[in-house]
Amino acid sequence: MPSPDEAAAGSVDKAPFKVALDRVIYLLDRDLAPVQKVRAFAKGRTLLSELAAERGEQAVEELVRTGRLTSLEGIGKSIEAVVAGAYGGPTDYVDELEASTTIAIGPGRELRSMLKGDCHSHSTWSDGGAELRTMALAARDLGHEYLVATDHSARLTVAHGLSPERLSEQIGEIEKLNEELDPFRILTGMEVDILDDGRLDLPDEFLARLDVVVGSVHHRIHQDRDEMTKRLVRAVASPHVDILGHCTNRKVLGNKRQPSRFDADYVFAACAQFDTSVEINCRPERQDPPEELLELALEWDCRISIDSDAHAPGQLEWVNYGCDKAALAGVEPERILNTRSADDLLELLDA
Repeated sequence: MPSPDEAAAGSVDKAPFKVALDRVIYLLDRDLAPVQKVRAFAKGRTLLSELAAERGEQAVEELVRTGRLTSLEGIGKSIEAVVAGAYGGPTDYVDELEASTTIAIGPGRELRSMLKGDCHSHSTWSDGGAELRTMALAARDLGHEYLVATDHSARLTVAHGLSPERLSEQIGEIEKLNEELDPFRILTGMEVDILDDGRLDLPDEFLARLDVVVGSVHHRIHQDRDEMTKRLVRAVASPHVDILGHCTNRKVLGNKRQPSRFDADYVFAACAQFDTSVEINCRPERQDPPEELLELALEWDCRISIDSDAHAPGQLEWVNYGCDKAALAGVEPERILNTRSADDLLELLDA
């Protein structure tokens, strides 16, 4: 039997205010809302959850009924509107957010239905906004059969990247979660930093333990063109790198960033030779690779992986963008890594 504390926590998780705020945070993340706004809602959720755990959910409902919810520090009008809607009040705020953040799917609809999993995601193990279990459940709810956990490697200190020791701890957590979530599976992985000279930011013996490795550049992205070409070729030639992540490192929204310069023919030829997939990174601010480079990767007969690079549950829906992009480029489903089942994917990567 659950302890009284566990029972209280479970009750809070199912409370209408918690369900409503969880959904709003999901939708804000889906819309790539400013992080300060998401954090404000998350802080409000934590505050009300603590109140409900201490005094019962009725304490929250009473504050709603008497119009005193905003008397709590950290609870503003928007949070008040969401919580009031959860207890019978108007639901305009949530309804409008549902409608305005919907991610449409166009020519990639059929391709989207073929995706079995997502090969690039982040959790609170590095710089993600949700625990691994929460990310897995959200992926399952979207119809995926598996999710690859690819938190950052240690070199990216700003993202609290994983040391070999922390990676081992994460693998242990994944084993336990897979027992709980079966038949859904979390595959082990990492987004490993490609260092300046093309070496990888994790020893080979640890990379060999992982199901899927995404190799990405996160620093010195405007390195000399020839140096960047050599750097990427050395990385994708590694027997441990399965996917080349966001290959140009560009950003086209917000704080825009110019793409890295490299000889794409050399890099994609190496990807084809060493069977390293080229990622369609679905983050709306990246939209990487550009259409002309995706076409070139296809000319070199590269495999493709359509990945959300999600750092929060709502962002897992971004694969819609990548499916549309792949469909418009004429990418055949059999060329796409994550149209395969988990077993078929692992068999292919181990071959």
